[in-house]
Amino acid sequence: MVDAVSSVGQTAAQSGTKRLAESFDTFLNLLTTQLKNQDPLSPLDSNQFTQQLVQMTGVEQQLYGNQLMEKLVANTGSGISTAVALIGKDVTANTAENVIKDGKATWNFNLNRAADDLKLEVVDSKGRTVYSEAPADMKAGDHAFNWNGKDASGKQLDDGGPYTLNVTAKDSAGSAVISKVSIQGVVTGVEQVDGKTLITINGARIPWETVTSISQAAAPTAKTETNNTLAPDEAAA
Repeated sequence: MVDAVSSVGQTAAQSGTKRLAESFDTFLNLLTTQLKNQDPLSPLDSNQFTQQLVQMTGVEQQLYGNQLMEKLVANTGSGISTAVALIGKDVTANTAENVIKDGKATWNFNLNRAADDLKLEVVDSKGRTVYSEAPADMKAGDHAFNWNGKDASGKQLDDGGPYTLNVTAKDSAGSAVISKVSIQGVVTGVEQVDGKTLITINGARIPWETVTSISQAAAPTAKTETNNTLAPDEAAA
């Protein structure tokens, strides 16, 4: 139902934009022709010319408004409505951005072939490298990088971010080894910012279209209470 409504709204917006664009082009042609063919001894009245420019600007603004409406309809119909279904799901997203939560952050990265030189760098929002390391495991395939949220001096950084993981891998000949970085976690929120639909994973807000896999989140493990109190006869013994 939502998709049908959004489709109708988007079609109407596109139709309106097309009509306005045609009117805008016609208006410009008429105004240009009028200026070219005006009587030099009796030029176009400045007040009238100003009014026509104001009208032209109004049409142009309406065109921009319709374009914005198209984007809003598209994002509302296919973005948020789809992304909301991800809440509570365990997802993997192709993004190098993450945040520190509860004093730590985790990334996954994949090497398409074995590397002879591997460097991981955590960069803050200002482009500064706050931590780096050279892992010993450089084989091809999937890897996990668990960062304790401490900078190069050992100082614990506050929760938040964003922080970006840069992976630099090279083979024995010095050629670059292709790497892909991702994060994984349960989606806890969906929002729309500046026309973009963002989902929240482990506190990080990322574009929902970066999601590459979805699975049902594991159910919480039930805690078993242990009663260490001895029975009366056991205590007497």
